[in-house]
Amino acid sequence: MKHLLLTAAAAASLILPVAASEPSAIPSPGEIAEAAPTADWIAIAPSDLLVMDLAPDAKGKPRRVVIQLMPAPFSQGWIGNIRKLAAAHWWDGTSINRVQDNYVVQWGDATEKKVLPEGLAAVPEREYQVRDTAKVMSIIETIHGNKERLKALVKEQRRSDPPVIYAPDMRTKVDPYADFQGFADGWPVAGSTGLWPIHCYGAVGVGRNMSPDTGSGAELYAVIGHAPRHLDRNIAVVGRVISGIEHLSSLPRGTEALGFYKAEAERTLIASIRIASELPAVEQPKFEYLSTESDSFARYADARANRRDPFFIRPAGGADICNIPVPVRPVAAK
Repeated sequence: MKHLLLTAAAAASLILPVAASEPSAIPSPGEIAEAAPTADWIAIAPSDLLVMDLAPDAKGKPRRVVIQLMPAPFSQGWIGNIRKLAAAHWWDGTSINRVQDNYVVQWGDATEKKVLPEGLAAVPEREYQVRDTAKVMSIIETIHGNKERLKALVKEQRRSDPPVIYAPDMRTKVDPYADFQGFADGWPVAGSTGLWPIHCYGAVGVGRNMSPDTGSGAELYAVIGHAPRHLDRNIAVVGRVISGIEHLSSLPRGTEALGFYKAEAERTLIASIRIASELPAVEQPKFEYLSTESDSFARYADARANRRDPFFIRPAGGADICNIPVPVRPVAAK
């Protein structure tokens, strides 16, 4: 009898369509980004890419790190200095001097004796955030437009769970570091009376001495640990690593205070740092990012905060803004 029941069940399975017994696939955040139409991707200009080539690794393999520089209106004084430093090839022959676990990798002139190029700006501390009312309101409108797009998409799909609150109303303080947060022009930002860029994983900032010094841009660092949001508005964020972060995060940790290397032999040599547009056209790296003003990004952000793909048991119902990294992908050479 048992054999007959199994046989009948097997026969029935051949008649019924598979879709009737299997739940429809729920895409992961990565799959949502991958499926985004070409029109939702925005090319990054070579003039906005900083290309850092380290000395080859122990096996002779090249190590390239690509950094996307922040767009206006953020941190432009320091970024102007960085462009001048790169044009002067100032970083060639300098080194990575500090690797602090779960924090930052820092590079520049370890001797602190290399002469800086002329014409670098002394950027005041007020430039850590943008206070221009017109610029601030324009970006806030973009942030809230993104939030409304997400709410509409969630409603359209008839989901019972709420959308991710990554861009809350200013009346609803869910971010301990700011009154509101969100995405604008491909970047995570936060604000209260002003607006500022955020220290997420991979963010690149300007090393400095004690206040009122704000750093010239000659000393830079990249975040390789949990997002140190306490640094927001205390140090300038000038960009983010979009390729090659593994060449920084995998370096041996420094043994001195704050992760600095004790001996010169421990440091990693920097062969060159260039603005990508300075390289021959065939050597220029090409990347694009998923527009944070697109429906695709809204779906992606919702999926990051409410994982419904098969591995997950319960959607979280929200996400820290640094847990919604903006998708960036290389563009194949034509």
